[in-house]
Amino acid sequence: MFHYTVTTDKSLDEAVKALEATLKERKFGILWDFDITATLQNKGFDFQQPYRVLEVCSPGEANKVLTTNSMVGYFLPCKIVVYEKDGQNYIGMPKPTQLINMVDDSSLRETAERVEQNLMQAIDAAK
Repeated sequence: MFHYTVTTDKSLDEAVKALEATLKERKFGILWDFDITATLQNKGFDFQQPYRVLEVCSPGEANKVLTTNSMVGYFLPCKIVVYEKDGQNYIGMPKPTQLINMVDDSSLRETAERVEQNLMQAIDAAK
């Protein structure tokens, strides 16, 4: 499966706030909190599904992978989504181990696994 997704009983705002704390514990920060719902509505679309995309980064890990292979920049920063569907709230992400396969550079596999584990732990702790 290309993604990791969990359910949460928290509101979207509560989940994002919890993620900020659990990511910080793992040396990740939220660079951007993109409210897709508000953006689409402001552009005149009738999009009602609560949906936010967080762009997150660990500067140390980003430096490691970019100095090894600049093509990894196509996947950075990492994304975590927080959204509501059918009355249930979710937190999820594309798996870095799946994304890294697209650059065909086995030297980055260990870093992708470490980043994935840290992000999964942050999501689990925030839910």
